[in-house]
Amino acid sequence: MAEFTTGEAVALELSIARIPTRATAFLIDLVAQLTLGVLCVALAGVLVVRTDADAAWGDAIMLTTVVAVLVGYPVVWETLSRGRSLGKLALGLRVVRTDGGPIDFRHAMTRGLAGAIVDFWMLGGFGAIAVITSMCSPNARRVGDVLAGTVVVHAQRSLPAPALAFAPPWLVGWAARLDLSGIPEDLALAIRQYLTRLRTLTPAAQASLGQALVTALCTHLRVPVPQGYPPIQILGAIVAERQRRALAPPAPGLVRVA
Repeated sequence: MAEFTTGEAVALELSIARIPTRATAFLIDLVAQLTLGVLCVALAGVLVVRTDADAAWGDAIMLTTVVAVLVGYPVVWETLSRGRSLGKLALGLRVVRTDGGPIDFRHAMTRGLAGAIVDFWMLGGFGAIAVITSMCSPNARRVGDVLAGTVVVHAQRSLPAPALAFAPPWLVGWAARLDLSGIPEDLALAIRQYLTRLRTLTPAAQASLGQALVTALCTHLRVPVPQGYPPIQILGAIVAERQRRALAPPAPGLVRVA
């Protein structure tokens, strides 16, 4: 396990994926890439023959196809699935930022380019550089992870323990009327971590961080901040309502409170 600090200054423990698990996920992705590459090269060959392109154009098309498969495969997968390629999905792994948040296209592209150029193929000696750098890194980060600011973790083990949220009776009705689908996952994670680690924070940190989370939460929900209630009650009401909805069918007629 390793501890990371989110953008909201909340400590988050993540289980780092080590070389054996990552290597297995890589082999699954490699098989998928080879299959996709063979299909794309075959289609490119048919295109070259039908268009009667000269040798230079044919070589350019083939090279472009190979590079697109090597770089495009991980970039597309990790962008659309927020950090999970086919191999990582099968092994329960996920790429996250070094602050524990989800990655975006920029991170996936940096990892994909570094993987094709440095870690695995052009300069990487078929993965030797990736293995060496991962062994030297305390968080098993290859060159692509260092450049992108990412780390690979066990997704199932990275979820924080559910906070024992308490919804005050006077806020139950307020939370039940909200459309909670607009809460970003990284903000929900920060709230759960805040409630879980509340007793380890100083009173000043409890107040400042709690108020910041309440403000961010109500901004995303587009509702005014309930006045006269401490942050722990507001955040607890939201988390408790999310947990209730996760365990039961959504109640009909939920509306966004303006």
